[in-house]
Amino acid sequence: MSDSPAMLRLLDAFHRGRIVCLGDLMLDRYVYGSVKRISAEAPIPIINAERDDAMLGGVGNVVRNVAAAGGQAHLLSLCGDDGAGAEVAEQIAEMARVGAGVGVRADLIIEAGRPTTVKIRYVAAGQQLLRADRETTEAISTAKGEELLARLDTALAEADVLVLSDYGKGVLSDTVLAAAIQRARAAKVPIIADPKRSNLAAYAGVDFLKPNRMELTAATGLPCDNDDQVTHAARAVMNQCDISAMLVSRSEQGMSLIPRHGEPIHLPVRAPEVFDVSGAGDTVVAIFALALAAGGEPGLAARLANLAAGIVVGKVGTAAVSRDELANGILTADLTRSEDKVVSSAMAGADVERWRAGGLRVGFTNGCFDLLHPGHIALLNEAKNNCDRLIVAINDDASVRRLEKGEGRPVQTEAARALVLASLAMVDRVLIFADDTPIPLLQQLRPDVLIKGGDYDVDGVVGGDIVRGYGGEVKLASFLAGHSSTAVISRMAAGATAKAGSSRGD
Repeated sequence: MSDSPAMLRLLDAFHRGRIVCLGDLMLDRYVYGSVKRISAEAPIPIINAERDDAMLGGVGNVVRNVAAAGGQAHLLSLCGDDGAGAEVAEQIAEMARVGAGVGVRADLIIEAGRPTTVKIRYVAAGQQLLRADRETTEAISTAKGEELLARLDTALAEADVLVLSDYGKGVLSDTVLAAAIQRARAAKVPIIADPKRSNLAAYAGVDFLKPNRMELTAATGLPCDNDDQVTHAARAVMNQCDISAMLVSRSEQGMSLIPRHGEPIHLPVRAPEVFDVSGAGDTVVAIFALALAAGGEPGLAARLANLAAGIVVGKVGTAAVSRDELANGILTADLTRSEDKVVSSAMAGADVERWRAGGLRVGFTNGCFDLLHPGHIALLNEAKNNCDRLIVAINDDASVRRLEKGEGRPVQTEAARALVLASLAMVDRVLIFADDTPIPLLQQLRPDVLIKGGDYDVDGVVGGDIVRGYGGEVKLASFLAGHSSTAVISRMAAGATAKAGSSRGD
């Protein structure tokens, strides 16, 4: 059973999610250019800098992802009183002003004399050549920590989830981290922590801890090369600490959600091509938090976060994943599994609504499709050329018999015919209908275009008047002569008769 309908419903509820994001804030700079020669001074490439870009990193990137996915984010952090700090403040203000960040609030504290964390990455041909960091890992002052916690108390009153984004840059000092966990628990707000410490006991009390595979290995000293090893290492931590579950990102091995009790969920990697993993963990945390805040159970939230990770690593730079990209990713993933394309009319109706909301043109064709032949393929290819999403409706076995297709028809059952059609790339959904005509389906789905074979007359297409009546189109595909299921079956029968006669003659 596909998770896609549930994931899409969850996505629709993202706007209600209120996420408080507390942690280390930084500025991610990117210098993009090209490399054409090696330096004469040292065996290093010379990058011809062509453009610069800068964006929020660390907990700022979590906020960017929450906002891009349509949720509400409240940022709590600290930066220095330097030029980079001023740029960070400006970016936060801009994010709160523009449409994608309409749900962004920020409590940004300035600490005089403290350098704002800056990471500068030099990129050529989509590949990072060098990273230069300017930072301090010194814990923030006691006074600033108390100020942050006071603002956290106010924010928790309106929070669905608290995210603790620990990059080891001092904002989440021992005191602030422990107090934040205690206060969120008292407020009954679920906590997700993204750790950078090797001592994971510091996160005791969180509901979900999200290390990556390397961090889990470093913290436990245990191998994490396969599902069983990751599960064992995660439970070794949870048995020692008061942590309810762990979400472990595993690079090319995907992601694992491991509860302290119960069965783990291991998800395969969803990235067709990896360009840059910068900030991918922030995306995972943001989408997982939003999915929980929207009412999703942890397993479904992990699947959505895994999908988001697959999207974001296909981008260059510290990127965010938008709600539209997530929706498209859900639909695209759904279309790759043949068995999930065979749906009820109600499910098809929901699909059509989402497709149409996304500006997609919906096509419809129907028939018995008993034995697939070149004529069918030509029809389906031409039908798909007239739309973005193609629905194929097939008669059930009883209606095929009522249509007097001949003795022994259909040759293939309705389930077999549906699965064969669903395996074709140009087909997006397959419906099985029991009526003698597709008119009830056309009235329900209201496709933008109805396509039938060229052996029909356009005025004689059943349901054509209905489609034209609401402004849709009726099109005839080119007719490929000499191909029909009936003709194929007749030739098969003739061949079998001839073979039987030859055998008797022997």
